[in-house]
Amino acid sequence: MPFCEVGKYQNGVDATGNNGTKIFYRTYGQGPVKVLLIIGLAGTHSSWDPQIKALAGTITPNDSESPAGDRSSGEGGGSMEVCAFDNRGMGLSSVPTKKSEYTTSIMAKDAIAIMDHLGWEKVHVFGHSMGAMISCKLAAMVPERVLSLALLNVTGGGYECIPRLDRQTLSIAVRFLKAKTPEQRAAVDLDTHYSKEYLEEDVGTTTRRAVLYQEYVKGISASGMQSNCGFDGQINACWTHKISRADLESICSAGFLISVIHGRNDVIAQISHAKRLAKKLHPCARMVELPGGHLVSHERTEEVNDALLELIKVSTSKISPYDWTNLPKKSSGWNITPLTRKSSPEGSRSSVMADIIGRLQMFLLFFFGLFMLAFEFMRRGVSRVKPVRVNAALT
Repeated sequence: MPFCEVGKYQNGVDATGNNGTKIFYRTYGQGPVKVLLIIGLAGTHSSWDPQIKALAGTITPNDSESPAGDRSSGEGGGSMEVCAFDNRGMGLSSVPTKKSEYTTSIMAKDAIAIMDHLGWEKVHVFGHSMGAMISCKLAAMVPERVLSLALLNVTGGGYECIPRLDRQTLSIAVRFLKAKTPEQRAAVDLDTHYSKEYLEEDVGTTTRRAVLYQEYVKGISASGMQSNCGFDGQINACWTHKISRADLESICSAGFLISVIHGRNDVIAQISHAKRLAKKLHPCARMVELPGGHLVSHERTEEVNDALLELIKVSTSKISPYDWTNLPKKSSGWNITPLTRKSSPEGSRSSVMADIIGRLQMFLLFFFGLFMLAFEFMRRGVSRVKPVRVNAALT
């Protein structure tokens, strides 16, 4: 099976810290166009199958013994080679035991090591959720090696990782933490990944929820439940992630085109955070809103694939970012343009104040949600306690 020993492609502290760390990857299809897919929290390379099929024309990996004739042709078949991999802490990749060994910067360096291992100089980089955070870091580190950037269901990390706070989301969070078997994990993953409307659709004589449940149980059983070290580490990577002004400067000055793709019904990564990031990446970014949940790449496969293929096609046409973006021009604050950027002190101060107020609101909502959750558990606990009858003789 193909592995990349990341330490071999790094120097100094990075090489020492990653000594022995292996990342499992697979490539699909053949062609001059290279696409790197970076999956999110608790996901594996196979989570990209609907996109791999559209881009590479096959989901049969290049290291498979299946004959070439078994590989069907999709929209991108014959012109693209795609690589998808398991992030550290998940699937067949190494699972470091220390939280400090999981940051989006470290994981971006894992992805760069894979590029070096494959001999890929320039690539289209597509990331989902945590994978989109990693993709941002990669693009900031080596912007000269990025042809285009697609960020699916992304947030800016940190407090923006806090999901939408309501009864449904709090229930999902509790069920997720309590899930110990593939069956329990599959049930909660469905509510996390898809919109309620999508799951309730009829598929023959059953529902889409029932069909997907069986697929999820089979998939989780095959790949195994994520280890505690891997889960805690990847959570740490999301929570400590931050896109700095220097990162934005590096990405925007490179001038490559960006698609920010998001499901409107995402309860995990709120769309408002994706829109905020897209505005910071103006004029290079285009915002693509679709009906669907956190795994919009599965729920709205055709629309997502069309958006990705369009991004690849347009990126070769040397179109101006101003002709690509669908976001309004910023009238104040950081005016990000390729190669140049100007800032307004008044706009910067107002932007900072708005950010502080937004963070305060999120933290208040978060702690209020925790309080309500604890109160609900206490109420249910008390209601289950049976009254004790006191013997009259003991007065």
